[in-house]
Parts: sequence; C-alpha cells; structure tokens
Amino acid sequence: MNAAELERYLDAASAAVGLPIAPEHRAAVLGYLALASGFADTVNAVPLDATDEPAMAFVPVVPLEGSA
Repeated sequence: MNAAELERYLDAASAAVGLPIAPEHRAAVLGYLALASGFADTVNAVPLDATDEPAMAFVPVVPLEGSA
C-alpha cells in the first residue's frame, strides 16, 4: 500500500470500529500500518497452489547461537 492508501485505510478502519486516532498518534499508527503492509507483501509473495495445506501448528524454535 502506498502512503495515500494507508491514510485512507486508517481513516476507514478507525471509523468502522469507532476508535478515534489522536493527531499526535497518527504518524506512529501509519508507520506501523506501513510495516505490517510490508510483512503482508512478503507473505503474499510466496507462491501457493491448491495442494498446499496450512501447518497443523506453528512451533517456534530458539535460533542457533551466532545465527543472528
């Protein structure tokens, strides 16, 4: 989403749930929406087909030491 789309989304979503966004918080909320939109782009870039199934459960693991 571009900046204008994020602004429109924030306005529509906050109005839909009755959650006013204070002017002093708007920039930070828009920043988070931009970050989340980037995450969604990454996930949506993974090709899937009709035979792909979701995992039964996500089990996080501790990263190997020195891998970060």
